[in-house]
Amino acid sequence: MKEETICSNKILVVGSTNTDMVVKTDHLPRPGETVLGGTFFMNPGGKGANQAVAIARLGGMVSFICKTGNDVFGHQSQQLFEEEGIDTSYLFSDSKHPSGVALITVDEQAENCIVVASGANANLTPVDLTKAVEAIDQADYILMQLEIPLETVEFVAEMARKKNKKVILNPAPARKLSSSLLSNLYMITPNETEAEIISGVKITDEASACEAAKVISDMGVKCIIITLGSKGAFVYADSVTQMIPAFKVKAVDTTAAGDVFNGALTVALAENKTLEDSVRFACKASAIAVTRIGAQSSAPYRNEVDVFC
Repeated sequence: MKEETICSNKILVVGSTNTDMVVKTDHLPRPGETVLGGTFFMNPGGKGANQAVAIARLGGMVSFICKTGNDVFGHQSQQLFEEEGIDTSYLFSDSKHPSGVALITVDEQAENCIVVASGANANLTPVDLTKAVEAIDQADYILMQLEIPLETVEFVAEMARKKNKKVILNPAPARKLSSSLLSNLYMITPNETEAEIISGVKITDEASACEAAKVISDMGVKCIIITLGSKGAFVYADSVTQMIPAFKVKAVDTTAAGDVFNGALTVALAENKTLEDSVRFACKASAIAVTRIGAQSSAPYRNEVDVFC
């Protein structure tokens, strides 16, 4: 079911697309341990794709730039994106590398461990993006992650900043980032681990989250949202320093909670909601997502978030 477009501001997602292979089990295996699991299923995933699907389902007008292999997983991905109402005009196909896959184990507490074989995602290059300048020109917000080459993220951020576009970076998987990249961002949305790697500050509570956010702000990003799982999200910007609490639900699978959060946050910002209201909207969407199995399949539709309390 395609959600009716609510916002006229255009969103561009640049990122990864994978096929997730998921096994449910009692507990996550330790090194060298074999665990007999329960249900196995395959789902479309990848941080970029998850965020694009979340945006589309929440009423955002979204285009997606990614690279797939010329294989069955790639063809299925494009078909699914089009069914969700995502503009795939700049979906690149790679004849030399397979589509990305992720191996995911989820335990009874809804915690997960993930191993990704990037495939064609790792070959989405700045050269590809020079063929998609029109998509950047047309976007109001650009959302990226770090499952594609860092040089591509840096290239897009610099180009977008010069065009006065608002770039949001979800810095996952965690890694060190250059000051030049950070200075080209409108917003960054790390979790605790990612914020610690970027700032060097270990986050244990709200005060240390504020300290980490201040360090990141001094590095060039003026708006920082640190997601803290079941605790909520810490907001640090010129106009607000505030903890937005999470909504209490019984979690089943946290696999794409962060991706849904980022997609929902971008939709709300594109609708000109306040920063605080945008984060609350994102917390609602991610709360719904963790009550469901799967990555893209867990992303809620707009009517579900609007009635959630």
